[in-house]
Formats: sequence, structure tokens, C-alpha cells
Amino acid sequence: MALSRIWSAFIIVAIVVAGIKCFFFGQSDIFNWMVIGKADDAANPLKLDGVIETCWTAVNICLKLIGIMALFMGFMSIAERAGGIRLLSRIIGPFFARLFPGVPAGHPATGHMVMNFSANLLGLDNAATPFGLKAMESLQELNPDKERASNAQIMFLCLHASGLCLIPVSVIAIRASLNSANPTDIFIPCMIATFAATMAAMLIVSFKQRINLLQRAILAWVLGLSAVIAGLVWYLVRLSTAELQSFSGILSNGLLLLIFLLIVSGALYKKINVFDAFIEGAKGGFETAIRIIPYLVGMLIAISLLRTSGTFDLIINALKSICTAIGADSRFIDGIPTALIRPLSGGGARGMMVDTITTHGADSFAGRLASILQGSSDTTFYVIAVYFGAVNVKDTRYAIGAMLLADLVGVCTAIGLCYLFFG
Repeated sequence: MALSRIWSAFIIVAIVVAGIKCFFFGQSDIFNWMVIGKADDAANPLKLDGVIETCWTAVNICLKLIGIMALFMGFMSIAERAGGIRLLSRIIGPFFARLFPGVPAGHPATGHMVMNFSANLLGLDNAATPFGLKAMESLQELNPDKERASNAQIMFLCLHASGLCLIPVSVIAIRASLNSANPTDIFIPCMIATFAATMAAMLIVSFKQRINLLQRAILAWVLGLSAVIAGLVWYLVRLSTAELQSFSGILSNGLLLLIFLLIVSGALYKKINVFDAFIEGAKGGFETAIRIIPYLVGMLIAISLLRTSGTFDLIINALKSICTAIGADSRFIDGIPTALIRPLSGGGARGMMVDTITTHGADSFAGRLASILQGSSDTTFYVIAVYFGAVNVKDTRYAIGAMLLADLVGVCTAIGLCYLFFG
């Protein structure tokens, strides 16, 4: 119900704003561009896709997901048959048993969630989605009310949407391409901000679900992860931009190939029919990718209407006016569009970051802040639409509120860190 109200509000607000612009400010062609506009049309003053093109974009995203999801779900099917997911579940079990008390010990959902978090941690977005969808399907098996989000599903998605990532390689690469003097200077703020958002998500959901985070197993894992991140930061800050990108590629992609090797080797040792297991899992990947199309289309057209109606511009201008009125520093406002669009669209936020850097400079305060915001959060509403849509959950309960609150913590942390590091 919460998602339904938010989606309806997006559309109503966007159309009302557009109507005011059309009938009171003479922008008579705004309705046309909102519906049939194309971003690459030289005559389009908005330089944004309308709802028709956005529908094509949503379908294209799902079509591209088919191959990726078939690949990873195929390998996960092999791992399941060989017992690899159960082994992973036992290793991480003491921590997850307390954070996800509704998930039985040794259940495959634990292994699926670990694979998803690991892929996110390494910046492997293409791998994280199939693992995450498989985790949601496993958790749905334990869900007594199939149309209402379970506690475990909410905890998983809130942690996933907080976007914990060790190295924001794509952000660093974009900054380097836009002539930043030091493209990696946002690395530490990004890592700290995304870690803060993840911890906030855990605290918020744990409070709501009455989970005691002071248990020994939870503290050990959280402190251990904190120590690993601190050690990695200590090592990576000593690397040059080229060395950092090389290390990241070896770490993330090398580990992914190692996982494939271990899965196939383990399956051969257990005398599993490897190829048949892969094909069986890959079929599920195809079916899931097709099933999420309606949910993705619905969410993306609402986001498109908000952007093309100019609603985001109105919010930014209002924030600047408030800062001016109270005498506060308003430099951070120029980087805020990335934060506003990030929960709605990853591609849109990336484009907004590039636009901010192009306008203000890669090493400007606004450019650095936009980079930190892009590298320290995830696409909350995309996650909600795709992951809950994949398992046909209609009542998301407090998931959206918890995710947005964690996003807010991440944004506030990013702004504070930008002032701390870059003045």
C-alpha cells in the first residue's frame, strides 16, 4: 500500500506541476515532451526521455538482465546441488541467525544473501541483482503471507539498498575522464558514507523488529567488517589512480572467476551433472527477468514524469532559497540533485553527477559532493520495484520508510564528510 501511494503521488505531483507550467507560464509543449520526448532529440529542451521512450528503456533493461541473470542463477543452481550454498550458510550462520531470526539455520536463503552482499561489496552490480532476486525467492518460501513482506525480506532489502561498496570504481573512472586532478580523493568519504548508511539501515530495521544488536555474534561480525574496511582504506589510499583501478579489477573480477571455479570444481567432486544443473537454474533467470518488466515499467514512468515536469528543479530552487534566507552555506545544494535522483534512477543520478561536474568542475565542492553521493547509496525505488515485484509482494510494510531514512543518513554523512575533507 505504501508503494502504491508513493507511486500515485509521483504521477499526480508531476502532472500538476506540468499543468501549472503549461497553463500559467506558457510552456505549451511540456506535455508533448513529457510523453513523446527523446533525450537525444536536438529540439527537445528538456533533454530527457518521455514516458514512451522510458517504457522502451525499462524493457531493454529487463532484456539485458536476462542473459546476466541466466548466467548467475545457472551457477547458483550448480552450487545448490553441490551443497555450496549450505556450506556458506553454515559459515555465516551465527551472524545471520541473530539478524534474521525467521530464517532457519542452514537455509539456502542465507547463502544467497551472502552472495548478494559480497557482490555489492565488490561493486559487481550485474552479479548482485541475480543473487539478490534468488535470495528474495528463497525468503519468499519462508513467508507465511505471500503478498506481505516478511521481516527477513525487509531486513535484507534495507541492507542491500544501503549500497555498501568498498571501491566506487565507476565514479572514480568518470571523474578521471572529466579531468579531475585527483579522481580518487572521494574514495574514503564514499566508503565511510556508504558504511554509515548500512549501519543506519541495520539499526532502523533492528529497532523496528526488536532485534538485539549487542549480541556477541553480531558485534564480532560488525567490528570485524569495520576492521577489514579500515585496513583496506589504509592500503588503498597509498595507491595511484591507475593502481587503484587495476587492484579493483583484479579483486572484484578475479574473485568472481574464483567463485565460478570453486562451484564447478565442487560440483564435479560431488559428481553432479554440472551442465544440466546450470541449464535448470538459467531457465529460472529468464522467467524472473520477464516477470519484473511490469513493475519496472511502472516505477520508471513515474520517475520520468517527475524529471520531465521539472519537479526536481523546483525542489532544488526551494532548497537554495531556504539556505539563503537563514544565512546557511548553500554550496551543497548544487550537489543535491544527485541525491534526489539516486533513489529513483541509477542512470539518472549518474547523468546528474556528470552534469554537476561539467557545470561546476570535477574538483569543485559540488562536483566532489555529487561524486560522493553517487558512490555511497543505491537506487531505493528501483530495488523496491524489482525485488518485491519478482516475488509478487504487494504490501511492503515499512520497507520504503526504512530505506529512505537510511538514505537520508547516508546523504547527511556525505555532506558532512565533504565539508570535512574538502572545506
